[in-house]
Amino acid sequence: MTLRLTASETEALRRRARAEHRSMQEVAKRALDEYMDAHDPSAPLDVLLDWQLTRYAGALEQLGRWRD
Repeated sequence: MTLRLTASETEALRRRARAEHRSMQEVAKRALDEYMDAHDPSAPLDVLLDWQLTRYAGALEQLGRWRD
């Protein structure tokens, strides 16, 4: 399989891999795994909610402070 990315997508992947001290392939595979898990209709709701809450924790915290 060949994955074709734009120059900006490749650079973003390269920066993320460098920041995580991982290969670009590892980062891309992890992103694919997360996407597949998040869009799996057979996944239990609590698993999906845990993933989404973790993913958006910063935004939710900011919204909580904004409300006060």
